[in-house]
Amino acid sequence: MGLFKSKAAAEMDRIILRIDMNMSNNYKDAAQMNFAELEQIYNESSEKGSLKPKEKESYGSKIEEYRARLKGYSHKDQKPYWH
Repeated sequence: MGLFKSKAAAEMDRIILRIDMNMSNNYKDAAQMNFAELEQIYNESSEKGSLKPKEKESYGSKIEEYRARLKGYSHKDQKPYWH
């Protein structure tokens, strides 16, 4: 990305950092909540036209990557070891 990001892109970068941090600490529910927040901001910003075309493409592909990585990434799907 360039030096001057849109406000929405800067906010999405902060959320992406939180997602990565939560995933590295195995905070599955928090990572899922952050991902939902990322998607919401991306969709709203896309509708308003507040993302530059390159930003829209870049963050759109990042969202798809996270969607694949976070599929089934939840504590409720985790099987207990004692059974």
